[in-house]
Amino acid sequence: MKPSLEVNIHNLVLKNPVMTASGTFGYGPEFEDFFDPSVLGGIFVKGTTGKLRQGNPYPRMAETPMGMLNAVGLQNKGVDGFISDIYPKIKHYGTHLIVNVSGSTVEEYIEVAEKINALEHIPAIELNISCPNVKEGGMAFGTSCPSAAAVTRAVREVYHKTMIVKLSPNVTNIAEIAQVVEGAGADAVSVVNTLLGMAINAETRRPVLSTVTGGLSGPAIKPVALRMVWQTAKAVKIPVIGLGGIMTATDAIEFLLAGATAVQVGTANFIDPTVCPKIIAGIESYMIRHETEDIKSLINGLITV
Repeated sequence: MKPSLEVNIHNLVLKNPVMTASGTFGYGPEFEDFFDPSVLGGIFVKGTTGKLRQGNPYPRMAETPMGMLNAVGLQNKGVDGFISDIYPKIKHYGTHLIVNVSGSTVEEYIEVAEKINALEHIPAIELNISCPNVKEGGMAFGTSCPSAAAVTRAVREVYHKTMIVKLSPNVTNIAEIAQVVEGAGADAVSVVNTLLGMAINAETRRPVLSTVTGGLSGPAIKPVALRMVWQTAKAVKIPVIGLGGIMTATDAIEFLLAGATAVQVGTANFIDPTVCPKIIAGIESYMIRHETEDIKSLINGLITV
């Protein structure tokens, strides 16, 4: 008998737990030459802001021994550009489309969320609270409990579908932040965003990135992300979506065992554009090998005694 890969994120029913991380999969059409995006459990599309953004100056990406650094700076067409130019091209996909909502002020988050709320074929948003709060001196919304709660609560008032909050790993206690956004109305959390890192060119004695620091992703951060997913899953009642260095089906299964209900694949898409279907097939193969009929039995299945 074919095993069931179906999972639930709030009121979203996912055909399988494999989704793509925002900023690593474009909007979907970019990967159509490699596979049908509809096979995925969901697609987290590129970060969307209130107005068009050109992003940071080049160079804004750098390879590292076990992953990559990026400081793209949320380059996107803005929410109106997304609605007019991109949404009509992707709304037919037979999977869940989730818009990553970003902003520099609470007001900008509200503006974007309100407009996305009106789109019939977008059943959820992912609130990116790793953005710098310009009114608070640039500190990321997600690095303090009061600001994380404030932006989550404000968006909850105007957004009426599934709201996922993406947590920053650059905090002392991620479980505490998760509990705060749960209390402010989050339906699920994504754990984790990129870790703050940097790279230096020793020959020129200059930073590799134009912004000096950037977000580290890829295999290097997997042990940290896995630990944070485990801590978060024990601290909240809402679903946890795990991400951070997932390259294989085994990686994805580890995140499920640590407490994630679903996963997002990010950096791996740049290395192998067909990695997501391979991970889905690998999870199914694992379940057959371990005589597991329902993937839900793997979630939080870590044995610690």
